[in-house]
Amino acid sequence: MGAVAHKAKLYEQVAERLEEAIAAGTLRAGDKLPSVRQLSLRERVSISTVLQAYVHLESLGLIETRPQSGHYVRRRERPQLAEPQVSRPVASATAVSVSALVASVYKSMGDARIVPFGAASPSPELLPTRRLYRELGALTRDTQDRSILYDVLPGCLELRQQLARRSLDWGCALSPEDFITTCGTSEAIHLCLLAVARPGDTIAIESPAYYGTLQAIEALGLKALEIPCCPRNGMQMEALEAALTRRRIAAVLMVPSFSNPVGSCMPDVRRQRLVNLLATHDVPLIEDDIYGDLHFGPERPRTCKAFDTRGNVMLCGSFSKTLAPGFRVGYVAPGRFRERVELLKFSNSVATATLPQYAIARFLQSGGYDRHLRALRRRLAAQVERMASAVAEFFPEGTRVTRPTGGVLLWVELPQQVDSLALHAKALEAGISIAPGPIFSARMDTYRHCFRLSCGHPWTPRIEAAMSTLGALARGLA
Repeated sequence: MGAVAHKAKLYEQVAERLEEAIAAGTLRAGDKLPSVRQLSLRERVSISTVLQAYVHLESLGLIETRPQSGHYVRRRERPQLAEPQVSRPVASATAVSVSALVASVYKSMGDARIVPFGAASPSPELLPTRRLYRELGALTRDTQDRSILYDVLPGCLELRQQLARRSLDWGCALSPEDFITTCGTSEAIHLCLLAVARPGDTIAIESPAYYGTLQAIEALGLKALEIPCCPRNGMQMEALEAALTRRRIAAVLMVPSFSNPVGSCMPDVRRQRLVNLLATHDVPLIEDDIYGDLHFGPERPRTCKAFDTRGNVMLCGSFSKTLAPGFRVGYVAPGRFRERVELLKFSNSVATATLPQYAIARFLQSGGYDRHLRALRRRLAAQVERMASAVAEFFPEGTRVTRPTGGVLLWVELPQQVDSLALHAKALEAGISIAPGPIFSARMDTYRHCFRLSCGHPWTPRIEAAMSTLGALARGLA
């Protein structure tokens, strides 16, 4: 299978070698890069290929062109804005009713004419679309009738085998039998909630929380208890522990690695404390690990599941943020709740789509996924930094922004008088979408001066112009 592994375009290979030299410090800020002709001779590629590589690196914000002088490693000197403070949600459970507001915001996210700062996914141009299409084509020829049949639960064996191998990177040692494939992470979380909670029960969540989490809680007639969160380290253990002693909580649902929308990443010591705390109270943890592979540092964060010795952690994930959002291929390792989740999966959707599962399994087996991830993480790290720099440059004084170490999102806290719903409306008129703060809380009067900003699209003049316009609109509301 190694022979069919994803092959980067020639200019991407040249750019990747320069990226690595910049990351390693071999090439430092202000250093002049080889001339186009010199690099062409050194790399044994055409001048056109070198020019493409330089354009690519410039789009990442790694280098800059100086007229009549050449190409240089870009100096990354920008004012560093303060981070948002620890959130302070109301300390009581509440029914959720965010779906109508989310639907009105979400409509704009699929419009190609709109600059998509509201969508939490990498741009399609960063994903291995052609390779996946080739895998699908080969599968329709190779598997014949099997490709159009229902996939028998617990899901594609080849994919579950690959997930078991990858679980070693997560700090776990899971087997294929531990996994059930799902229609994305959303279904995995929905099944976990159904397995452990009944209408009227309380689910403890991060605050702010992903609106999809809130919609799932709303759909199942559950209540949300929002727990304060630090923009760097995630859920505050002291607040959660206090909540567990005050009332019955059916489950804790959270994104420990690069949370949506804040981007926080819980340190290992806190993850272990969390798992032990919940085991003591016999409260299951539903762990959404959808962004875990998008770390900017050298090591992937260990999952909370890595510290679980009682089957109390229900680990959910998917390939929607790293490979193909439209494939809707996810998974859950539900621990001691496995039998219940599998029964619910069958009654909920019978099976996960067959062909996408096999295509992703083949891609993982070939080694193409790891190569793709290395390139994707570098691109996203550069894009997040570039977008944060633009926030510092264009937005009103007093703005705060997060400093995530992975993922694809920034959480922007504007001066208190700026209403993000008003900003959302004005931005749409200008052809820009954002995700306003109120959709990230069960109490829709919360986070009115905040919004989530996606960094999933490569930096281009269009993106720069949109950030300038968005900042001007925010200044106008300040």
